Amino acid sequence: MPEYSTYQELIDRDQANDLDAILSVANPYRGSELTVVDDGADAIFTWDYEKGARPGLNKLYEKAKTSQWNGETDLDWSIDVDQEAIAVYANGADPNWEAMDFDPTGLPLEKWGSKEWIQFSIEQQNWTLSQFMHGEQGALLCTAKIVETVPWIDAKYYASTQVMDEARHVEVFARYLDTKLSGHYPLNTHLGMLLEDIIHDSRWDMTYLGMQIMVEGLALAAFGFMHSLTPDPLLKQLLRYVMSDEARHVAFGVLSLKEYYTELTADELRERQEFAFEAAVRMRDRLLAVEVWETMGADPREVIKRMRGDKLEDPFQQMLFAKIVPNCKKLGLLDAGSAPGKPGWLRERFTEIGVIQFEDWADTEEEYAAFALGHDVPDPHAVAG
Repeated sequence: MPEYSTYQELIDRDQANDLDAILSVANPYRGSELTVVDDGADAIFTWDYEKGARPGLNKLYEKAKTSQWNGETDLDWSIDVDQEAIAVYANGADPNWEAMDFDPTGLPLEKWGSKEWIQFSIEQQNWTLSQFMHGEQGALLCTAKIVETVPWIDAKYYASTQVMDEARHVEVFARYLDTKLSGHYPLNTHLGMLLEDIIHDSRWDMTYLGMQIMVEGLALAAFGFMHSLTPDPLLKQLLRYVMSDEARHVAFGVLSLKEYYTELTADELRERQEFAFEAAVRMRDRLLAVEVWETMGADPREVIKRMRGDKLEDPFQQMLFAKIVPNCKKLGLLDAGSAPGKPGWLRERFTEIGVIQFEDWADTEEEYAAFALGHDVPDPHAVAG
């Protein structure tokens, strides 16, 4: 079996946690209206129209057909959103550097008062919802590609419903940003690099792995935490609807890849492990919110390096991988190709970036039913029984 690729080959640097390298990547999406990516894939017709050959996918398809909602009429857009009040609710009216264990001496932040601190929180809202919106457009393109490239009719049927779901998600996030918040941010550099990699890869299962398992998995966890924390009833309602779709999307990836991965060679599984690690690192890196610090007139290098030191481990951000790691374990990727008595390659990489502790949390193969509208949102801390 060939050696695993080097970090330089996978993520363009020699160490996963090299903060200087992470912050040195320029953003090519700023000021751009369009980005063109070659998807390099063949469209596949299948002449086997037997519906239900894969019962799990057929069940998802039937569930999706009865779970459609309308972003125009099912959300109460008459609700007023006080963005400043939400900012104060989230982070307080004044910076508390001591509680944050952060010394702002010599930085622009040292002079921040209530006005700047509240504006920072507002920019964080704008940035976070903007990245959600961009990620949903990435999911829209990737799922349309899955319809083209997956060889199974049951998967084509289900993926077609997800295309509609993703269009609806882009629509509602864009409307919320345009009418309730106060500004858009461009696509984050690291998220953009990942989306381009997913779209460019010609193999249909890589589209599944990158989007359905990695990007959608993190999004499902992020939406869950934001849903539990936001005081805004409109955003809470919006996220609840989106989460009901997202859980099906991740389950779609798990169901499809679990079957397909049993057919792959050790070398092919190694490539999927590497892709999963690259995706995890890109998503972790984008959470640094470089663009927000720039908007506030602070040098991201100075602020983030002083805030994080030599570590990139943030307990809240690590929690966003609570859906990704157990799903990778379900797919056999954590330990595929490992020698007896030696940890698997992806297990070691997830340990390195501080997220392996979630491996035994609930996976999403059957969990999607619990996210259906009309149910309470599942506990984000749930561990598999």
